[in-house]
Amino acid sequence: MALKDYICPACGGTMEFNAATGKLKCLYCDTEMEVEAYKADEEPEAETSEPGGEWAKGETDGLFVYVCKECAGEIVGSETDASTKCPFCGNNVVMKEQFAGDLKPDYVLPFATTVEDAKAAYRNHIKSKKLVPKMFFEESHIDEIRGVYVPFWLFDATVDARLLCKCTKTKSWNDNQFRYQETSDFDVSRRAQLSFEGVPVDGSRDMADELMESLEPFDTTKKKPFNTGYLAGFLANRYDVNMEESAARAKERITQSATQAMQSTVSGYATVELKDARYDLKEFNHSYALYPVWLLNTTWNGTRYLFAMNGQSGNFIGDLPTDNGMATRYFFSIAAVLFVIGLAISFFL
Repeated sequence: MALKDYICPACGGTMEFNAATGKLKCLYCDTEMEVEAYKADEEPEAETSEPGGEWAKGETDGLFVYVCKECAGEIVGSETDASTKCPFCGNNVVMKEQFAGDLKPDYVLPFATTVEDAKAAYRNHIKSKKLVPKMFFEESHIDEIRGVYVPFWLFDATVDARLLCKCTKTKSWNDNQFRYQETSDFDVSRRAQLSFEGVPVDGSRDMADELMESLEPFDTTKKKPFNTGYLAGFLANRYDVNMEESAARAKERITQSATQAMQSTVSGYATVELKDARYDLKEFNHSYALYPVWLLNTTWNGTRYLFAMNGQSGNFIGDLPTDNGMATRYFFSIAAVLFVIGLAISFFL
């Protein structure tokens, strides 16, 4: 597999995409240049070998070894890894063939936030929670935050939608003896043609759809034609969920949004119940893009925790565990204080 690295033309150092400036920047001499302006020499095919030795049968399935052209160190990756760093010399490497043919993205949405932004968001998140295990505050743990380009399928569609709702209105009045209530039933229909553009569906099996959707929205007006320069300094995966599989989720999201949009126009009724909904999707088109996400995966007491931040907007999500030992100490500390206060009150009474 061919590898492409980004070497500074001024000093030979490693270049990375800088989210703050939107340019490639040398880590050593601070030389900057536009991503599209970077020109690399044609590189020979890099050596690729399959892991061997005493591995058990099937243990190396999906693993590949790439040889770094800078230090000759071996980089072990999976079949979907598309951008990484050499663990020995720190050289940024893009596996070009992972984006060959129909694997090539149409667009990339560059990072607009830095790793320091992600670390600050993480610190603020854990500070807002109580009884968090100590390890989540450790700086070495925070340094594990990584920028990853996640593959997404984007779908455009025009939908001819029809809705039928059962609605009620009530009217109440009193006389000298009784209270009356009248309920009237109505069938309310709606029909509209709605257009959707860039509905995203996560194309990686490693990423939960619900997690990725919770990071939305992404501003697709900032997307760029795909260039591997935007990947320099970040990790990236190619898709392993194909377009056909993703289309089903896209259609589900589109019809749900169409239902919500049309049902929101049915107002002035005491109750609204959806009876029937029909959709005719037209001009259903797709494209393939890479979206920026900051990720921290960690395991505590056998449970996996994932923290993620939208690499464009800074929207941050993540679950935190509770340290039961700390919670117990916290409980007894409060109980002791309340006991002392109670004794003091009873003494003065």
